[in-house]
Amino acid sequence: MATDVALETSMGTIVIELYNDHAPKNCKDFASRARQGFYNDTIFHRIIPNFIIQGGEPTGTRHIGSSIYDKKIEDEINPSLKHTGAGILSMSNSGPNTNGNQFFITLAPTPWLDGKHTILGRVKSGLRVVQRIGFVKTGTEDRPVEEVKIVKSRIVEKDEDEA
Repeated sequence: MATDVALETSMGTIVIELYNDHAPKNCKDFASRARQGFYNDTIFHRIIPNFIIQGGEPTGTRHIGSSIYDKKIEDEINPSLKHTGAGILSMSNSGPNTNGNQFFITLAPTPWLDGKHTILGRVKSGLRVVQRIGFVKTGTEDRPVEEVKIVKSRIVEKDEDEA
């Protein structure tokens, strides 16, 4: 059964469907962090037009922290999942088996990332919000000139999803 996570941002809400069956450890980590409010009041610290928006790092320094397991999570690469277009949610990493707290959402097809980043899910609703974030003006190191925040992260309840 899929888990849906809502990221309520300063530019609108993004709802993500997690692929629990394909990346169980990474999805559990992401959903647990959303449930616990770990992503609340964090920024999208890296925005690269026609590529990705990246977030999940509470200090905004781009440092990849540990997971809920108190260590890095190994890759869960599923060959049937590809970075085929805008709205793919993947784990950021600094090499093989170094998944932690950071994630990115694609803004376009990024096939060169296939097999290198664990795909967690896809944007179920709010793709326009993702696209608008992708147009935010950036400065050095692809940092937004004006902060784009994840105000609140939460699990979407089943009855809420059906409404």
